[in-house]
Amino acid sequence: MGDVAIKVHGLGKRYLIGGPRPAYRTLRETLTDAVATPFRRAGRLLRGDAYGATDATEIIWALKDISFEVEPGEVVGVIGRNGAGKTTLLRILSRITEPTEGSAKVRGRVAALLNVGTGFHPELTGRDNIYLNGAILGMGKAEINRKFDEIVAFSEVEKFIDTPVKRYSSGMQLRLAFAVAAHLEPDILVVDEVLAVGDHAFQQKCLGKMENVAGQGRTVLYVSHRLDTVAALCSRCILLENGRISTDGDTRAVIDTYYASLTEAETPTLGERTDREGRGRFRFVDSWLEDEYGKRVQTVVPGRLVKFVLLYENTTSEQLRDLSAGIAIWTPGNLFVTGLGTDNLDQQINLEGGRSGRLECIVPKWSLNIGKYYYNLMARSSRTGDEIEDHVQQAGVFSVDYGDYYGRGRAPGGFMMMDYQFRISQG
Repeated sequence: MGDVAIKVHGLGKRYLIGGPRPAYRTLRETLTDAVATPFRRAGRLLRGDAYGATDATEIIWALKDISFEVEPGEVVGVIGRNGAGKTTLLRILSRITEPTEGSAKVRGRVAALLNVGTGFHPELTGRDNIYLNGAILGMGKAEINRKFDEIVAFSEVEKFIDTPVKRYSSGMQLRLAFAVAAHLEPDILVVDEVLAVGDHAFQQKCLGKMENVAGQGRTVLYVSHRLDTVAALCSRCILLENGRISTDGDTRAVIDTYYASLTEAETPTLGERTDREGRGRFRFVDSWLEDEYGKRVQTVVPGRLVKFVLLYENTTSEQLRDLSAGIAIWTPGNLFVTGLGTDNLDQQINLEGGRSGRLECIVPKWSLNIGKYYYNLMARSSRTGDEIEDHVQQAGVFSVDYGDYYGRGRAPGGFMMMDYQFRISQG
C-alpha cells in the first residue's frame, strides 16, 4: 500500500434475495427437501452457476467494481441517493462486512461511527462502554485513562456516565459514541449519516472535531446527505450511483454533478418511491407546483403567486386525526431555506380510512431568487408525540427564473427578496 491510508480495488458486495416460501409444509416435504438441496446446489456449481448455489431468486449488487485511494490526512466525502451503496462501503472499510469480490485495505487503526450506539453494550454504563469501545479500537487502558475526562466532557453526559446505556436517549448515545470514536486518536475516522440525530449545536461541535482530527494528519471518510457540511469539511468527494462510482474529484464539482443528475434523471413517481421513512399510514402520492393560472410549472418567477399541490392517502381503514404536513425547501448546496408547515398556522389534517386528499400551500408572492431548489415532504402525527407518518427526501425539484420583484426593471441580487419600507426624516 505504500503510504496510502485506504486502497480499494475492484470492490463488490452482493446480496441474495430469497424467494417466497410456502406457509405450511409436511414433514415428508421438509425431509425430502433437506436431502435434495445439497445436490441441487452442487449441480449449479458444476454448471458454473456459483451465484445460483442457493435458493435465492434475485441477486443485488450493492457495490460493483469500486476502486479508489485515499491519502493520509485527506477528508473525503461520499454522497449519493439512498441505496447507492454508501453505508455498505463504509461497513466494508470498517471490517463489519466482508466484500464479495475485490479488496479493501486500510493502513492504521479505524474508528467507525455508523449507527447510534455502535459497539455499545446496553447493560453496561457509559463509563464501562468507553473502556469497551476503546479496547475494541485497540487502545490500552492507560491511553483510555488519559483521554477519559476529555471524552466525557465532549459528550456532555457527565451526569449519566455511571448509568446503563440502555437508559440513554438516542441523542445521548450518539454524543458518547462520537466522543469515543473521535478522541481515541484513530488513524482513520469513518462517519456515516448518524450526526443527523444530534441537535444543531452538537452537529457543529462534531464537525469542528472532525476538522481538528483531519488537521492532525488523520484520514476522515464522511457520508452525509447534508451537502453543506460535505462542502465545508471535504476537499474531495466521491459520488456513488447504483453501487458504482459515478464521479470522484473536487467536492463542489461533484456536488454540482449530483444535483444535475437529480434534475435530469427519470425518477419514480412519488407514490412509487420506496426510499421513505415513517409508519406509512399516511402517504404522499404526488406533488407539483402551479403558477397563478393553475398551470403546472417546473420554473417559478419571483414576485408572483406559487402553489404547491400535494396529494395524499390514508392506507388504513381507520380515521387519522390531527396530522401535520410540511414542505422543507433546500438549496442545491443542501442549505435549509424555509419550512412551510400546517402546524405553523395551527392547521391539522383529518382523513377517513381508505380516503385520499389534496393539500394546497399557496405562496402569494414568491421571494426566493434565481437558482435551483428541491423540497422534502413530511407528515407527522401530533397525537403520538410527533411520530413521523411519511417523510420523502428530494420529493421534487424546481427552478426560479428572472423576476422583477420590486417593479424596477431589473433583478435584485442576494438570496431572497422581502417586502419592506423606508421612513426618511430629518433630525
